[in-house]
Amino acid sequence: MQDVETIFGRYEAVRSRLPEADAVSTTAEISSLLDLAGKVDAFVFDAFGVLNVGDTLIEGADIRLDELRSQGCQIRILTNAASYDRAHAVEKFRRLGVRVRDEEIITSRDAALQSLQDLHWGVIATSEDRLADIPFRWTRLESDKSAYADVEGFLFLSSAEWTEERQTMLEAAMNASPRPLVVANPDLVAPRDHGFSIEPGYYGHRIADRHPDQVSFYGKPFPEAYRLVEKTLPGIPPARIAMCGDTLHTDIIGAAARGWQTVLVTKDGLFAGHEADVFAERAGIFANWQLARI
Repeated sequence: MQDVETIFGRYEAVRSRLPEADAVSTTAEISSLLDLAGKVDAFVFDAFGVLNVGDTLIEGADIRLDELRSQGCQIRILTNAASYDRAHAVEKFRRLGVRVRDEEIITSRDAALQSLQDLHWGVIATSEDRLADIPFRWTRLESDKSAYADVEGFLFLSSAEWTEERQTMLEAAMNASPRPLVVANPDLVAPRDHGFSIEPGYYGHRIADRHPDQVSFYGKPFPEAYRLVEKTLPGIPPARIAMCGDTLHTDIIGAAARGWQTVLVTKDGLFAGHEADVFAERAGIFANWQLARI
């Protein structure tokens, strides 16, 4: 999953699980998001590939957010990063140098946790995640095979420490006794300084290939995360909200399904070094606008 063609192919293979959207049929090129300030009341930003690559801020991203605010536009960051809780998400963006208020950040982890039933959850997370925001009983899933059999459901927050050995144990547990699997990050990959990292969605779709009725995804492109954003923007109609993202099958198709406007950002994310137009044509997924960087 380290090349764009393979990643794109896998997204297309799971397309039937993604929301359907009546997207536009052509994309207009713009040079800056400031070109849209009179047409859009709220800009919603993906993080990886739009604001940052790994732990590096994309040049000028922080300045652009400030400029849009000065034009009277609302700003939100909608991230599928579920490896850390809300407080750590806010801290990360501030550490990157992004001037952001707590309420301007919405995460797929927020959406997933709001959906949880009162079960004993087996949680896939980083060892440093204290999991203090999980409201029900939980067991951290690592290398103890018996733990996979004992829990009533699975919550996939992070793939940072996940291995094929652990994935094999998860698949065996699901095959032996199908249970709910909640995937809090639907992304297949994320752009990093060194290339692409494999994200929870990649592993979750492997389970969904066999147990489609047991797997639920939260975050872009699925509607719950977009609804959380809309709740923070009362009075702004969907057509006056613009999603800015680097991935056709997550950011763009999910926002279009909500009736939002869409902006594909191409220089630093999934399509870095490639002609994004070619992939848009093949998928039949078009953003309203396209630019290299915000």
